[in-house]
Amino acid sequence: MDANEVKKYLTLKKVELKHLKQFNELLRYVFQVTDSDLEEGGYEDESEIIRAKRPVLREADVYGWFNQEDKLISQIAIYPCEVNIHDSIYDMAGVTGIGTYPEYTNLGLMSDLISVGLEKMRENKQTISYLYPYSIPYYRRKGWEVMSDKLSFEIKDSQLPKQVNVPGYVEREDIDHEDVFKIYDQFSLQNHGAMVRQELNWEEYWRWENEEERTAAIYYSKDDEPLGFCFYWIAEEVFHIKEMVYLNQEARKGLWNFVSAHFSMVDSVEGDTYQNEPISFLFEDSEIKESIEPYFMARIVDVEAFIQKYPFITTGKPFHFVVEDPIAGWNNRIFSLTWDEDDVLTISDEAIGNPVYLDVQTLTALFMSYKRPSYLYRIERLKTDKETLRTLERIIPDQGAYFSDYF
Repeated sequence: MDANEVKKYLTLKKVELKHLKQFNELLRYVFQVTDSDLEEGGYEDESEIIRAKRPVLREADVYGWFNQEDKLISQIAIYPCEVNIHDSIYDMAGVTGIGTYPEYTNLGLMSDLISVGLEKMRENKQTISYLYPYSIPYYRRKGWEVMSDKLSFEIKDSQLPKQVNVPGYVEREDIDHEDVFKIYDQFSLQNHGAMVRQELNWEEYWRWENEEERTAAIYYSKDDEPLGFCFYWIAEEVFHIKEMVYLNQEARKGLWNFVSAHFSMVDSVEGDTYQNEPISFLFEDSEIKESIEPYFMARIVDVEAFIQKYPFITTGKPFHFVVEDPIAGWNNRIFSLTWDEDDVLTISDEAIGNPVYLDVQTLTALFMSYKRPSYLYRIERLKTDKETLRTLERIIPDQGAYFSDYF
């Protein structure tokens, strides 16, 4: 039986709360979540993780393919988020829960679900989407592109920074201390790409972590103002840093003072950072181990609506994008950008000015500032003239994305 014949007996529809157990069973199978994984994440049994996922299914738009017995065989979940893109808050569609049972692969089921998902995102005015990729090549073919990296590091105890004088102090608190949320809320509004976390986002952030074994070290100024935190745990003489967030350099120094104070207790410090730059330069002994890997991917869902809200640094001579999108047909067109004397942007489908040829993946990398226009031009991911290239360099902010969440 060929693929078209098989699909005749399948139904694409919305996944509801009554399908929650099937939703989790498919996730566990596809991602090979074991009982030990559940235990390490602090869950007593499978029923607890099923209950924990209930809010996601309740708030998200979840679509799936069902067989004749109404068994869920393929699914995609899209839940509403907000992110900071160069100091402008965007509605973002977080794509998660993707999976298909192996006996139903190669039928184009996921492609259909992604198409439906993109239409729903556009309807919800979620002009950009994030996802954690199980296959970067696959999602590039669907229009997503890498937008942020994760940098992992290992520091020997002898390489830890020396204590420096700071006016504030550190307190150890629970990870859900109110000052943690206060600090992160400010941090997310200062850092391009970051999730503006609501309660569900925090739940997903800790989903596969054992919160009971994690501690928050919070740095306070001399006036008792919370300025930074570090989530950490110590195991087998290793100080593990899940994330370090700070609002200024005083807080950064104070938190590293706290880490260095464990010199006699640990052999090394290991952790991750999501800034788009190495941390070794900040240390006197910079010969630490660092490795970098792509972390999250993004996709512009609705090009016109996304650009209309985009916070360009300045204006420029009119030009137009010629965009190719493999799935979202509404993006396959010309987008001309012109500014009036009051710097108000107008977007039209007329070919005004010089063209910039690129696909939606490259456009995403460009506007998320993952790669600069000149670099994308050099590797032939976009084509334009030198004058328009210089315009792009001037008008697009140059700050890499920070994204530390997982869903």
